[in-house]
Amino acid sequence: MDVLTPHSLDAALRLKAEQPEAWPIQGGTDVMVALNFDHGRPPALLNLNEVPELRGWSRENGSLRLGSGLTYMEIERGELREVLPALAEASRTVGSPQIRNRGTIGGNLGTSSPAGDGLPPLFASAAEVELASTSGTRRVPIAEFVTGPKRNGMAPDELIAAYTLPAAAGPQQFAKIGTRNAMVIAVCSLALALWPDERRVTACIGSAGPTPIPATDAEAFIAGVLDEQGLWESRAPISESALTRFGELVELAARPINDVRGTAAYRHHALRVLGRRTLTWAWRDYRAETARCA
Repeated sequence: MDVLTPHSLDAALRLKAEQPEAWPIQGGTDVMVALNFDHGRPPALLNLNEVPELRGWSRENGSLRLGSGLTYMEIERGELREVLPALAEASRTVGSPQIRNRGTIGGNLGTSSPAGDGLPPLFASAAEVELASTSGTRRVPIAEFVTGPKRNGMAPDELIAAYTLPAAAGPQQFAKIGTRNAMVIAVCSLALALWPDERRVTACIGSAGPTPIPATDAEAFIAGVLDEQGLWESRAPISESALTRFGELVELAARPINDVRGTAAYRHHALRVLGRRTLTWAWRDYRAETARCA
């Protein structure tokens, strides 16, 4: 097996065009597992660790552009923790410190597993994936990019250069259920974000369907409650009945299966709890902003 090591994005894209069957590798936390278990045997690996254009992040036209090579640790511990709290929290739950120091959200996108911890926060923020090839670049909404379990809309000659999403405009939460506290693949997960200026709540389910699933009925329900009861302005508590109904609607959006990590019934129950819990936490933080400003 050849290992190709370009030192610029242009060189990487030329190599990918010449050998589209080559597997990109950055952190290797998914690729090396697949190789070790003989789930695939590509003719070449395209080592992206020496491509500086895939590192770091920047502000761009009111959004944040994160390079595909940005590691979980860099998101979890850096300035992005303040501006992308749900993505930072999801990054914190991934594996061990060693894994988080190597693994990347770009790898999560490339693998496109419904259990990828980084995906629900990206869906909840309507992120776009920036795909690059020798023909140019294009941006694809994440909901169109992830097409099925470990399937996506990337062309054979393309690489994931970056992903873009807005900074948090209000409190965000990410919660996950697993069989243990560390180095665990999610049984199910949920990302939730408040967008006070737009009077919206967004929520996305992970690991309970063929792709991450936006909980659109739950979003519409709670947005209606917050508007009708004037809660955005008063920041009064959300009623117990509304919290309960939100959790029920999150559960109803899920399409889980039975597998080695958990049953469909358990995932349904867990998501009902996570829906109520994440909304409670996010609204607590939103109300606390009033106290801090007073």
